[in-house]
Amino acid sequence: QVQLVESGGGLVQPGGSLRLSCAASGGRFSIYTMGWFRQAPGKQRELVARITSSGNTNYVDSVKGRFTISRDNAKKTVNLQMDSLKPEDTAVYYCNAANPFSAAVYWGQGTQVTVSS
Repeated sequence: QVQLVESGGGLVQPGGSLRLSCAASGGRFSIYTMGWFRQAPGKQRELVARITSSGNTNYVDSVKGRFTISRDNAKKTVNLQMDSLKPEDTAVYYCNAANPFSAAVYWGQGTQVTVSS
């Protein structure tokens, strides 16, 4: 069982930056593929960025060049650096952990990101 706790959300003006963090406990963090998803009102949850145990990353096209995902296996954390934020980035952001050797998937409780002037 893996527990995930997100932090770092908030209100920011367009063009600003935020850094989301996700702290994990339980399980073998280093083997998990970690991801950040988001869900805007009235929309489906979508993958924003993902990082594998070996450090390979992928991003949804809309955030490429603006967001950076990283992980620290020693601290059991995964971060999402979000720069040049746009109003369309407004959503609840969720941390996700997926065990590549099983069907186990875990979610955090979510953190609100609002981009508005």
